[in-house]
Amino acid sequence: MNIAVVGGGIRCKRLIQVIQRHEFQEIDPKVVAVADLNDDAPGYVKAKNNGLFVTHDYNDFFKRDDIDLIIELTGNMDIYNDILSKKRKTVRAIANRTAQLFWEISRVSILQKKTDQELKETRARYKMIINELIQEDVLVIAYDYKIMDINDSLLNRLGLQRKDVIGRYCYEITHHQDLPCSGEHHPCPLIETMKTEKPSQTTHIHLNRDKKKIYYSISTYPLLENGDAIGAIEISRDITKDINVQKTMMQQEKLASVGRLSAGVAHEINNPLTTILTTAMLIQEELDPQDPNYQELETITKETLRCRKIVSSLLDFARQSTPARKPCDINDIVNESVVLTNKQAAFKDLTLSFEPGTGIPHVLLDKGQIQQSVINLIINAVEATEAGGTISISTAYKPELETIEIAVSDTGEGISENDLVRIFDPFYTTKDTGNGLGLAITHGIIEQHNGTIGVESKLGQGTIFTIKLPVTPGVIHAAS
Repeated sequence: MNIAVVGGGIRCKRLIQVIQRHEFQEIDPKVVAVADLNDDAPGYVKAKNNGLFVTHDYNDFFKRDDIDLIIELTGNMDIYNDILSKKRKTVRAIANRTAQLFWEISRVSILQKKTDQELKETRARYKMIINELIQEDVLVIAYDYKIMDINDSLLNRLGLQRKDVIGRYCYEITHHQDLPCSGEHHPCPLIETMKTEKPSQTTHIHLNRDKKKIYYSISTYPLLENGDAIGAIEISRDITKDINVQKTMMQQEKLASVGRLSAGVAHEINNPLTTILTTAMLIQEELDPQDPNYQELETITKETLRCRKIVSSLLDFARQSTPARKPCDINDIVNESVVLTNKQAAFKDLTLSFEPGTGIPHVLLDKGQIQQSVINLIINAVEATEAGGTISISTAYKPELETIEIAVSDTGEGISENDLVRIFDPFYTTKDTGNGLGLAITHGIIEQHNGTIGVESKLGQGTIFTIKLPVTPGVIHAAS
C-alpha cells in the first residue's frame, strides 16, 4: 500500500517513522510522497532525506498511478474535500480526524501492553519528579500541542484545576492564543524539539497587568517512545529578577565608567574656563558699556558661566559620594523641594500640588541628595508641561513592601517609547538646552540609597516618575 501525505508536520514525520520501524503482518504500507508548503516542516524534511517524492502542491499526487491512499493531516476540510473530488476512484482518502482516531487507538494499544505494576511505579516516580523535585512550572505536551499533564506549581500560578487543563492546547492555556507561538519574540521550543528530537530553549517576554515586561526561560525536553519523539516536557521559569539585575549591573558599570571620564574631563576644563571668565570680566570693566566690544565680552561671560554650570553637573555626576544618612521625615524633604520650585512652576502658569502620605516612618537618608533628586524631577516636569497644566507630588508608605514611595506626575507632553528606555543614560537628552545629566544623577543617588526609580509615560498623556526607598530596620518609626 503506497501512501501519500498532505501536510508535512510533526505527525507526518511520526507516521513515516512508525511505518518504517513496525513489522506489519497482513499489509505492507509505505509512505511514498509528502506535500507541504513549508520546506522546513519536519515530515517534509524527513521524507526528502529518505529520498521520497516531495512537493509543495498536492495536486501532483493526482498525476501518479502508484498511490493507493492519501492521508490529509492539515485539518483543513476544504483541502480534504478537494482531494475527494480530484482523486481516482481506486484511491482511498483519510481525513485528519480519522487519522487522529487511528493514531490515538494505536497509542492506547501500546500503553496497554505495560503491566499495571509497571505503570504504577512509573507514575509514582514521575509525579514525585514534576511535583516535588522540580520547583519550576512543568507541562507535559504531546506532539499536537495538547497538554498531557501539568504540575501543581503551574496549576497554582494559573489558578486552574487539572480537569480544566488536560487535553487543551498549551498555547491556549499559557498564552491565551488560538495558534501556537511563533515569530522572533515568541518562538515555540516544542516545534524545535519535535523536529530535532533534542532539548530546546528560548525566552518569552510577556506583559503583566501593569504592562511591565516579564521574562520567562522556557526549555523543552523530548519524550521518547520506542526511539521516537511523541511529545516534550516543558519547564519554564520566571527570570525577570535575573534580567533586571543584569540590566542594573550594566547601568551601574556604564555610569561608573562615564563618571570616571567625566571627572577627568571636568577638572581639565574647569581651570581654563576660570581664566577665560576672569579675563573677559577684567577687560569688560575697562570698557564703556556703549562700546560694541562690551556686548561681545558679555556674551563670552554668559557662555563661559553656562559651561561652568555644565562642568559643575559633570562633577556632581562623577562624585557620587556616599550618602550621609540620618533619620529624616520624607514629607518634610518633599515639602521643602516643592517650596523651592514653586516659583518656577508659577512663572509658567502651572499648578504645583503636594499630597503628603500619612503614617510614614522616619528613614535613614541623605537629606540633601534626596532633595536634589526630587527637585530634579519637579524641574523636569515643569519644563515638559505647557501653561495651564498641573504637576502633582505625593508620598506613601507601603508596609507590605517595606518601602516609601515618592511620585512626581505631570500633564505634559509625555515621553516616546524610544526615549523612555534611555532617559537615565548620561548625556542623553531631548531638550535643546539640556545636558542629559539630571536624571542620570538622580538615578545614581536613588541606587546609592538602595532604592529604585521608575517611569511611566505615553506621548500626549503625561509622565509619572516613582521613587521607591526601603524602610531601614531599626529606625524609630515616627509617623508623619
